[in-house]
Amino acid sequence: MPSTITRPDPSEHAPYYSTYISDAAATLQRTGKSDIRDLMEGQCDEIEALVRGISDEAANNGYASGKWSLKESIVHICDAERVFAYRALRIGRGDETPLASFEQNDYVPTSRANTRGMADILAEFRAVRAASLALINSFDDDAIARVGTASDRLFSTRALCWLIAGHAAHHVGLTRDRYVPALKA
Repeated sequence: MPSTITRPDPSEHAPYYSTYISDAAATLQRTGKSDIRDLMEGQCDEIEALVRGISDEAANNGYASGKWSLKESIVHICDAERVFAYRALRIGRGDETPLASFEQNDYVPTSRANTRGMADILAEFRAVRAASLALINSFDDDAIARVGTASDRLFSTRALCWLIAGHAAHHVGLTRDRYVPALKA
């Protein structure tokens, strides 16, 4: 198992992802947690607490016109986490094959999220997160430091671990600040 997974240097990821890294760092600081894995372990509970009381029907809506539904947003967290974890697996295990990008907006319409119950979607998030944590805990410090290519950019395994947590932290914020007020109204 790797020691504490420290914040990645900006050279370890594409600039686009800096917001997610910052979201993860801010959440760690706010919660007093010291390791990115500690943050990851609590995010499923956090999402579940936020959406408690929102009906399945209401969760089929976005917080504004043209925005993903709450269900689509949570399935998107799962899809993105799977992509980031797959990249971490390949890079962490020393695979030097450049990895393709993924277009999130192509995944959401085919996810069928709005045909599913919220309980099923939340269970999926828990399963995906458990798998991600098991993978991350399988790495040693050398694997965490490895660098590879994804979306024509350099990424370290460390950065991908932080992106998993930071992307979820970003969506926790959207859920708390936008979805919950709009859907519980």
